Amino acid sequence: MSYAVAFALLSMTFGGLIDTLYKVYARRPRSRGAYLFGMGLVWLVLQLCELGVRGESLSLDSVNLGYGVAAGAMLTLSNLLYIESMTHLDISLGATVYRLNTVAVVVLGFLFLGESLGIVKLLGVGCGVVAVLFLYQSGKGDHARLVSTFLWVMILAAFCRASFGVISKGGITAGASPSMLMVIAACCWILGGAAYALWRERRLPVGLTEAGYCLASGLVVFAIANFLILGLRHGEATVVIPIANLSFVVALAISVALRYEGLTNRKCIAVAYAVAAILLLSRAG
Repeated sequence: MSYAVAFALLSMTFGGLIDTLYKVYARRPRSRGAYLFGMGLVWLVLQLCELGVRGESLSLDSVNLGYGVAAGAMLTLSNLLYIESMTHLDISLGATVYRLNTVAVVVLGFLFLGESLGIVKLLGVGCGVVAVLFLYQSGKGDHARLVSTFLWVMILAAFCRASFGVISKGGITAGASPSMLMVIAACCWILGGAAYALWRERRLPVGLTEAGYCLASGLVVFAIANFLILGLRHGEATVVIPIANLSFVVALAISVALRYEGLTNRKCIAVAYAVAAILLLSRAG
């Protein structure tokens, strides 16, 4: 197994954990903006500590700043658009569309990074897409609403999430510091969370419960982002990001273990396709 695939699997594992934390946090009416703000703050502190341990100084040269702001803006915008659209869309439809950002990663990686599209890689990505589609379950509500403006908002969120990974890979290739990219991305996350809380929710409350979620989630986000960046340093974006996007498998395992949901035949098939995707992409990487 290559280093790129190993780091992608670690990012995938922590991604499943953050999916679960998101679900638990959202079970009660709490501020989403404050949650993002707090997570970003914890992430920034950890990222600055990591920078100090590495003995690397803060460097805001044109490469770090340009790629960092672009990647951070895409990551922040994807999360804000995801939150906003999920207040109007059926959960299963929204989550399915968002996870299909793997397709955008492959296209963007081919167009802007010059990464190859071999048959094994395409089969791996295809298995990942099939795995996501098997998790989709149509809702019982007003279906006309599902094809409204907010479906396009979710598509834009998926595109922004894919752009974050591709821009990060491009920055690393151009000589940007991976640690600085994450520092700037964390700052963007903080600003985006605060803006959402104050503009959309008209408040920025952070009680003890919210602070606990922010601390735990910030630690997990730090791990997700840094393992993803390490994977991108050692491998292609069109291999690393599709594997990391399979985090729903881990989230499903945690949810079943905690008895938040049951294990159906469709979910078992989805897991099988996800495993096949990982194996194929591992060979491609």
